[in-house]
Amino acid sequence: MAELLNGLVFGIYPYIALAVLAVGTVIRYDREPYTWRSGSSQLLRRRQLVWGSIMFHVGVLLIFFGHLGGLLTPLWIWDMLGVSHGAKQMIAIVLGGVAGVIGIIGATLLIHRRFFDARVRAASSFADNMIILILWVQLALGLLTIRVSMQHLDGEEMVKFMSWAQGIFTFNPEAASYVAEADWVFKAHITLGLTIFVLFPFTRLVHMLSVPVRYFWRPGYQIVRTKRKPAE
Repeated sequence: MAELLNGLVFGIYPYIALAVLAVGTVIRYDREPYTWRSGSSQLLRRRQLVWGSIMFHVGVLLIFFGHLGGLLTPLWIWDMLGVSHGAKQMIAIVLGGVAGVIGIIGATLLIHRRFFDARVRAASSFADNMIILILWVQLALGLLTIRVSMQHLDGEEMVKFMSWAQGIFTFNPEAASYVAEADWVFKAHITLGLTIFVLFPFTRLVHMLSVPVRYFWRPGYQIVRTKRKPAE
């Protein structure tokens, strides 16, 4: 039974989560473009939002790209660069720990503002409240993994998760087996992370895909309206 459950959660659920993430995001952008926004409540209470938002976004972005590079970079590249498994483990612990602390402090400020300010609370939806709480729990689980990681400083435990993540993207049917013996906190962290992928298209998280990169190379002027020629 345990083997079957492990296969479902870590072998099949990742594909469901990624499919919902991709298809759901496209459908929402196509059918509900006017809901594609962050829904900022900055006008209601600015100072705490600014500090909380900056810390939260910095922490989460560092963690996201750290996970993306750390899990999906093939082992042979790290070996070619001369970075041992143990060294990579310590880099992940230190940088991930710092980013996690920054992120969870920011999330705590945002949660306090959202639940204890009457005006902000009244302007918040159920989805807004749910997603910030889930993200706080995910950050807390990530910080808890450090305790376990410190017991495996040779980096071999981390290699299991790299093998699992890369196995998912290469459709390796044995991918789930790599994390079968992992500590519960890692499994909870991965499962909740996949669930966040599922929820992504249905929450304000979609605004992450709307980073205005094009503004860096747009012209210095903006046409508001064209000038009509006078009627002859």
